[in-house]
Amino acid sequence: MSSTIRRRPRGRQPSWTAGCALAVLATVASAAPAWADPAPSYPELLARLDQTPASVEAGALAEAAEARVRQARVRPNPNLSLGAENIGGSGPYSGFGAADLNLSLSQGLELWGRRPARVNVARAEAGTAALRRDLALVDAAGRLALVYAEAEAAQRRAQLAEEGLSLSLADARAALLLVEEGREPLLRGVQAESEAAAARAALDEAAAERDAAFARLSAAAMLPTPATAVAAGLLDAEVGAQTPNLAPTAADAPAVRVAEAERTAAERRIDVERINARPDVTASLGVTRFGAENETALTVGFSLSLPLFDRNRGNIDAARAEFRAAEARVAQARQDAGADRRAATARLSASSGRVSAADAGVRAAEEAYRLSRIGAEAGRISQLELRVTRAALINARSAAVDARMARVRAEIDLARLDGRAPFQGSR
Repeated sequence: MSSTIRRRPRGRQPSWTAGCALAVLATVASAAPAWADPAPSYPELLARLDQTPASVEAGALAEAAEARVRQARVRPNPNLSLGAENIGGSGPYSGFGAADLNLSLSQGLELWGRRPARVNVARAEAGTAALRRDLALVDAAGRLALVYAEAEAAQRRAQLAEEGLSLSLADARAALLLVEEGREPLLRGVQAESEAAAARAALDEAAAERDAAFARLSAAAMLPTPATAVAAGLLDAEVGAQTPNLAPTAADAPAVRVAEAERTAAERRIDVERINARPDVTASLGVTRFGAENETALTVGFSLSLPLFDRNRGNIDAARAEFRAAEARVAQARQDAGADRRAATARLSASSGRVSAADAGVRAAEEAYRLSRIGAEAGRISQLELRVTRAALINARSAAVDARMARVRAEIDLARLDGRAPFQGSR
């Protein structure tokens, strides 16, 4: 029965399978992309990170805060007033001849430390804005590194899928020869053709993911022309770059420093609201011309607001509550930074070991497939065993890419806690 199944399709079926395999191979050749527009390297994109919208926005907000500091130092403008009395009446006050003209200049006196308190709040807010700008740059660098690594990984997966298709086609041709020689049943040729078609579908999917990753990279890096390739950069890069001026503690994480700066600003707002509860004092100096006597005299005055109804207690209580909220955010930020640092360090260490193990697995899988291929061509190993070793090789190569992506993500997390760009020193 077995010999009948092997010999009956010898005239037509192998040639049909070979034709399908050749058609798939021609499709692969025609679908091969042309790498015409490689993206700049990661360090080059990092050098112009300040041109991204997020960085420009953070820089503009920091400049606005500095401008408010300058404005806070400015004293209030004086008031100039001109008035007339004893005009348009009856008797001696008819007309304008007996009018008394008053010209006065008044100036608000910023007593009780109003101006220094206002300047201190503006300075604290400017410091917070500067820290937020630095944090925005670190976040932008992390997003750029992730998008770049994803594009590089997608490109590598597409190359691996193309290599997998080539291996499937080579194994399919070897299976067809064995079928023609009657050493394998027709089922093996059909299975080989099915595996080649599945490999072709996997290549199409990987190519689509690669193009999508390139599009995201082009948008994130604001490239003038869409990228179609990336240079090898981050997947095989060294991780955990440190500089001597980089503090290793979680208390110096950028998020913690931003929360502490917000707490300082909130504390200084309490002083401002307390001072606002005190009376406003205004001094005036003027001159009066008495129309009836045709004489002039100086006038001096002071005005004082009476805090009978509004003592600013609501704003003081609100400022105190905001300070308590800021203190809670600092405590939460410190806890999160400590936990995140421990987790990122552990992930980075584990991912580095995972990369080494995955590379060893790839080497072992390549050797196993090479030996299986030799054995299958010699007829000592079945096609089923060859397919198993080929699938193991493809999975090992894919696992190596996944391990490198995990290492990149761990490095990005740790770099954000360190306040630096991933794979670089502090910025």
